[in-house]
Amino acid sequence: MSIANCWNDTTEYDYEALTAGLTRYLKLKTMAVGMKRFKTVADMEAVPRIRRPNAAEKLATDQVVGQARWIGWTIGITMDNLMGQQCGTVVGLAPRDPEFLSGERMKGVWYGTLEDSAAHQAAMSCASHGDYQALAVSPLTSKRLDNPDICLIYATPGQMITLINGLQYTGYRKYTFTVVGESACADSWGRALSTGEPSVSIPCYAERKFGGVLDDELLIALPPSYLPGLVEGLKSLDRNGLRYPIPNHGIQKSPLDSIETSYGKS
Repeated sequence: MSIANCWNDTTEYDYEALTAGLTRYLKLKTMAVGMKRFKTVADMEAVPRIRRPNAAEKLATDQVVGQARWIGWTIGITMDNLMGQQCGTVVGLAPRDPEFLSGERMKGVWYGTLEDSAAHQAAMSCASHGDYQALAVSPLTSKRLDNPDICLIYATPGQMITLINGLQYTGYRKYTFTVVGESACADSWGRALSTGEPSVSIPCYAERKFGGVLDDELLIALPPSYLPGLVEGLKSLDRNGLRYPIPNHGIQKSPLDSIETSYGKS
């Protein structure tokens, strides 16, 4: 039996088949990755073939995720490996203490006043602090993280709306997402870890500068329990002729012929 993740989910997911489905239906550029927190450093270091960063190199969490999805590494970190509180607080490795909430460090850089900067810090979605000492990120296909807390999928806007359509195919619900601005990891993995809900973000300047996020990429973070339904939804859309990449019908020709392919004749 799989070890429970933070949602007490012990399901043994076939991540190889699920990622194959994502690749088939969405044509993803990079690997989907899993993120999991650990209550002790020893538990994190027990992950097979785990890499630890050079202790002298202070990283951004964006870089840790980027190394997993672009290079395929399985990387484990503690707060000591991160460049500062801004990175650690989002994933619950550091507290939302007065220093974090003050906004002092972003004043005059990203926000014009201390009040604006403090309001930004207060608006960030962050995982709860105190339960976990370490975190690891790894490609889902590596099978090294037993039941990650969340999965991260990077996609173009066209891929992302197709992905969301797949999520909504059965058990429809309207999804709402947040835009905190800079520190947008709070909109993706911070929000997903704190709510257990699929969370889309527009990756921020830091994610693109340090984490290798491409100019045309969005990010969704979601617990693994959503993946089977997502892939089945994408399969159904594909069967209905609703596929990615989305072919351009043209702006001057009536859409009725194309519409009838999926909806039938009215």
